[in-house]
Amino acid sequence: MLKKIILLFTLLLLFTSCSSDYDKRLKISATTWVGYIPLFYAKEKGWLKPLNIKLLHVSSLAENMYLYEAGNSDAYTGTQYEYSMLSKNMKSLKPIMMLDRSNGGDLVMGNLSVEDLQNTTSQIDAYLELDSVNNTVLKDFLSKYKLEDKNINYINRDQVVIKQMQADSKPTLIVTYVPYNFALEKQGFMELASTKDSLDLLVVDALFTRTETYDAHQKQFSELKKLVDKSIESLKKDPKEFYATVKPYILDMSYDEFVNSLDDIVWINRDISPALKQRMNQAKFPIRDLM
Repeated sequence: MLKKIILLFTLLLLFTSCSSDYDKRLKISATTWVGYIPLFYAKEKGWLKPLNIKLLHVSSLAENMYLYEAGNSDAYTGTQYEYSMLSKNMKSLKPIMMLDRSNGGDLVMGNLSVEDLQNTTSQIDAYLELDSVNNTVLKDFLSKYKLEDKNINYINRDQVVIKQMQADSKPTLIVTYVPYNFALEKQGFMELASTKDSLDLLVVDALFTRTETYDAHQKQFSELKKLVDKSIESLKKDPKEFYATVKPYILDMSYDEFVNSLDDIVWINRDISPALKQRMNQAKFPIRDLM
């Protein structure tokens, strides 16, 4: 009888320890920026469900930040800009998984050339997500092309609204990112500068959470890291299958546009070069706790 009780207790303990790895729901929020697409691929493949991970799809970087700040997600994807904003009041906030570096994926578009903007005396409307890295990109652009003294009318809109704009005669700047730029190009806007060659700005994307959240969900985060790496490998091996899987999340991008957008980022999920590490350290972006 005693042996049966001990055996039953042991089996119960084993069952509890196995099931408790994923018994707490982990909510992660992300936009459809091309660098976050591996998360949506993992979702569509059904890989997140066994880990009890729920991926929340949001329309803007600012919305993503506010969602996390309000406690409606446990972790969020974003750039160092959103991290710098939230970490002021969240001292334990940290990046735990690097995803990509923007290499042309963040850009400034307009209906006039840079030279025409420099010469205009009219007010310039600037559409962007104000509470996001869009703000930093615009400041860098205005500084680089000596436009700081222009009459800039800052208009806060999310990318879903911005991408519907049509180019007209009023001087207009748009700060956007892949994949929203493709729709804007079709509607008459041209690329003026990007993080690939015209802007010196460092933009890196990561998954962020608090230390206490990471400690409570360490197993799930660890498995998620493996799935992100697996998703990116799937993308490299069979981009057509990957595209077909994530198509519901990437607006009306064609396959060719999707493939071209991959040139606008550099994956840093596995390796970060010494030069990039140095730039991240200079930007006071912590990397010591990365998985």
